[in-house]
Amino acid sequence: MALLSKGQILDAEDLTTEDVEVPEWGGTVRVRSLTGTERDKFETDMVDKHGKATKLGDIRARLAALCMVDAKGQRLFSDAEAHALGKKSGAALERVSSVAMRLAGLTQEDVEDLAGN
Repeated sequence: MALLSKGQILDAEDLTTEDVEVPEWGGTVRVRSLTGTERDKFETDMVDKHGKATKLGDIRARLAALCMVDAKGQRLFSDAEAHALGKKSGAALERVSSVAMRLAGLTQEDVEDLAGN
């Protein structure tokens, strides 16, 4: 296998999407994988200044808000709208956030590590 150049890496289309059926909402949503920067921000936003995960409220909604996109790949929800999204069906948010976790390479172990379990 050939070594990649900097240009090849930066030009690679490496973000993936998956359409998820959400019957609670009456249709399908598109879920996009996180960029490295988005994943880092998502993880650091959960911890306080001492590195302890204390900001786990709306975790599914925050992840779903980061990852749900329209047909052009633009986010459907801003960070500020995540709390409102958190008031929607827990089952729907679990379905969307589970796909988002898988696409982002986040495991349950990663979340537990952040929570200090």
